[in-house]
Amino acid sequence: MSLRSVPPRGGHVATAFGADQSSKGLGIELIEVGEGRAVVRMRVARTMINGQEIAHGGYVFILADTAFSCASNSHGPVTVAEGADITFLMPVREGEILTATAAERITCGRTGIYDVTVSRGDDEVVAEFRGRSRTLG
Repeated sequence: MSLRSVPPRGGHVATAFGADQSSKGLGIELIEVGEGRAVVRMRVARTMINGQEIAHGGYVFILADTAFSCASNSHGPVTVAEGADITFLMPVREGEILTATAAERITCGRTGIYDVTVSRGDDEVVAEFRGRSRTLG
């Protein structure tokens, strides 16, 4: 499978993502963005593997958090994470391509809740993430 990015809609998110050095450094690609949703993708590199020969959970979290950030910022105002948690369901191995799909569940005032599913291959779920956002200003 080729890791070719689809040009995203949503100029604000695309611009912010383009300046995101941490995501670039990990090879994370923005595949899709829309109102309250986003899809990002990453290939698991050798440098992401821990002593158990599986991907370090922090990298899976970063991928999910990136999708969360893109989805929560899709409305325009700058939005940051207020908190997040993740449940790891399956181990991830070197070379696998992970896709994180974020969806807005609810917004109320300046607060939002987003769910992110991280999957590999034919949509095999490897982790579930829930993020809580706060719009600034």
